[in-house]
Amino acid sequence: MLNKNDGYFGEYGGRYVPEMLIPALEELEKAFYAASSDPYFAEELHTLFSAYNNRPTPLSFAKNLTDELKGARIFLKLENLNHTGAHKINNALGQALLARRLGKRTLIAETGAGQHGVAVATAAAKLGLKAKIFMGQQDMERQYPNVFLMKTLGADVVSVPIGQATLKEAVNAALKDWIQTLDDAHYLIGSAVGPHPYPAIVKYFQSVIGREAIKQLQKHRISYPDFAVACVGGGSNAIGLFSAFISDHRIRLIGVEAGGKGSKPGDHARRFSSNGSPGIAQGYHSLFLQSEEGQLLPTHSISAGLDYAGVSPEIAYLYKNKRVEMTSATDQEALSAYNTLARLEGIIPALESAHALAWVIKNAPKMNSDKVLLVNISGRGDKDIFITACYSDPMQWKAFLKRQWKGHHE
Repeated sequence: MLNKNDGYFGEYGGRYVPEMLIPALEELEKAFYAASSDPYFAEELHTLFSAYNNRPTPLSFAKNLTDELKGARIFLKLENLNHTGAHKINNALGQALLARRLGKRTLIAETGAGQHGVAVATAAAKLGLKAKIFMGQQDMERQYPNVFLMKTLGADVVSVPIGQATLKEAVNAALKDWIQTLDDAHYLIGSAVGPHPYPAIVKYFQSVIGREAIKQLQKHRISYPDFAVACVGGGSNAIGLFSAFISDHRIRLIGVEAGGKGSKPGDHARRFSSNGSPGIAQGYHSLFLQSEEGQLLPTHSISAGLDYAGVSPEIAYLYKNKRVEMTSATDQEALSAYNTLARLEGIIPALESAHALAWVIKNAPKMNSDKVLLVNISGRGDKDIFITACYSDPMQWKAFLKRQWKGHHE
């Protein structure tokens, strides 16, 4: 059974929402803790994970990358091999089961990179529910393959054109819609953020990543990794990996956020290594990129899943208590890491995951060969083709798209 908490991680966390949302959050909290001790729920989730979601995902020794860097041994937790191509499906399936347990017929969600949206649409289709997914207009344009998949799966995808038209605006729109549909809808938050109990729920369903990794490392005769590395946007894939290692201080936990293209506000999403400050937004207390007046600042990342102004309250707490180390990788470093893994290991990672790889590529050569790096490859790079192709082969890619457009409209 899961231990209950008050929704706080030190000073961070909490539940800062309109009064009308409190009953729904209390209902969700009660159902979540009851489900966590229900053997039938656990068995149903396990069946979905193993027979539908392709778990356990493999742990792969990156021999070619290790040999190239001539340093620490590198192991990749391949969450990109989940059904739908990312870690997001773990949480989506778990929360969809909770929603059905509560008698809700509609899943409301926000998405940035689109992988959470695809996961929610997939879970809804599998469990016979409806899905309504909010996505910033800018994110829809740069992640259109995922938009197409969500619609194919039967989801209603709602464009959010206001503000910066990215994840922050999508979250606000989803919350607003949820307030108007509480009786029938469950808001399926995709990252370890938001009002209590969402950070605890997302961590619970994503913790399968770290638990599996421990067992899989043991098969390689490795009792523990020296470093566990993950990219950090909202923080779901990171807390999923880190959760298994938090109490073991032999293991250094490394989070990599979006360094973007510069140091000015709007050029990056560095909550820790820049000017992030404590604040309250979107229902919880954490670190945010915000103005002196408390307004969330614009952000940027080549990866749509990392350009979020806030972060998991638990990760903020772990950072403040020096348990998690935070760094960043630039757009160009992430692109380089993306190409390196593809060339050396035959794995095309999501641009989000490439940020974590960028840290590994930079630091592994400085370490002895007896050191072990565990890296969470949180998603695959199919969704990023309209971004990566425009960087690596812009003329040929644009010519191809023009030919396709012409061929379908003659």
